[in-house]
Amino acid sequence: MSRLSTLAGAVLLALATQAPAQELLIRDATVHTATARGTLQHADILVRGGRIAAVGTSLAAPAGVQTVDAHGAPVTPALFGGLTHLGIEEVSGEESTVDADLGLGRKTHEMVVRPEFDVTLAFSPDASAVPVTRIEGVGETMLMPGLAEGGSIILGQGGMVRMDGSPDPVGPRVLFVALGSQSAEQTGQSRAAQWMLLEQWLDEARGHIPANTSVASLTPAGRATLARFAHGGGLVMFEVDRAADIHQLLKFAARQHLRVGVVGGAEAWRVAHELAAAKVPVFVDPLADLPASFDQIGARMDNAAILRQAGVTVGIVQGGENPTHNARNTRQLAGNAVANGLPWEDGLAALTRVPAEVFGVRDTGSIAVGQRADLVLWTGDPLDVANVAKQVWFDGRAISMRSRQTELRDRYMAPKGAMPRAYDVPDHRR
Repeated sequence: MSRLSTLAGAVLLALATQAPAQELLIRDATVHTATARGTLQHADILVRGGRIAAVGTSLAAPAGVQTVDAHGAPVTPALFGGLTHLGIEEVSGEESTVDADLGLGRKTHEMVVRPEFDVTLAFSPDASAVPVTRIEGVGETMLMPGLAEGGSIILGQGGMVRMDGSPDPVGPRVLFVALGSQSAEQTGQSRAAQWMLLEQWLDEARGHIPANTSVASLTPAGRATLARFAHGGGLVMFEVDRAADIHQLLKFAARQHLRVGVVGGAEAWRVAHELAAAKVPVFVDPLADLPASFDQIGARMDNAAILRQAGVTVGIVQGGENPTHNARNTRQLAGNAVANGLPWEDGLAALTRVPAEVFGVRDTGSIAVGQRADLVLWTGDPLDVANVAKQVWFDGRAISMRSRQTELRDRYMAPKGAMPRAYDVPDHRR
């Protein structure tokens, strides 16, 4: 019997005898802690009450605790799925199922700025993409509002949500702003106007512009929301790619006393030392090397490695047209970053500890005492897509490793035979 078969059997046996498994002992694993302890060989993880109680070797199994033997296979924290619309977008092409953006000015062709817009209020843990994503080892994602016609460069607020079926977000809200050519239509096709408007809105939120004047743009709720971020009460993530725009952002953030981060950052490597000095985290797409716009002319695949070497905190996100339904591919992106010079431990941290710390979710993202037991057992290196998640636990509870996609696969894939799988149809179907 192969090691993989033995591992699968052990996991299935554990599930068959498991109660509501907040009590768990994983033995003999390669534990990637995503902490200063690094990777521990032949280590055990003890879970009590849904939290990690101990990480070490030869841990004793308390009475009633279910034991799973990993046979040396890797265990990581559950992964970060990037900035997505998971749970707020069902079918991308059907508007009635997409709740990701706010375009109140669509019909009037005006720009409506509503920083109080909170996209997490539309989150549904029952969306079909959620189980598809979580059985691939993804434990959390950051919901990010989209850029809409009739909206503004201030997209609104997002938050971290868990893939365990919980309906409510975790951690503080994050404000999102889109800069550069992608949002120039919202500012009269002027990149410079984006800074002018942001400064005006912040002045209004701080009370420097009376609410009853003709130049006021914010609702009372909008002023209160933006004031919180303007006074350092929350993180503002700027979706921006061009190096010159990132340079302006760093000066703007220092002048306005904002806590900021960067999403995208295709040319961030060019201002890596400025970003490091300002302690600004950057969430990059490691596959961005062919410019999709003039803002990305300097894109390169070793962006993450250059940033990290300069001392920048680096996270991983997926760009492109559909990060929501491909959120499970973030580990492939991290693997590509590692292939292009990012140290392996930093690649894993970019999908675990870094997003948890940056977005203020302090009890996930690492394997350490006191953390939530959101864990994944893998068949091999999790940053290599040749490997898969064998079992995922949330708060120490094993989840079903089935989704609509696995059901369809099992229904329509013919048994293995002499012919290629796609053509090897059982006799009764011919």
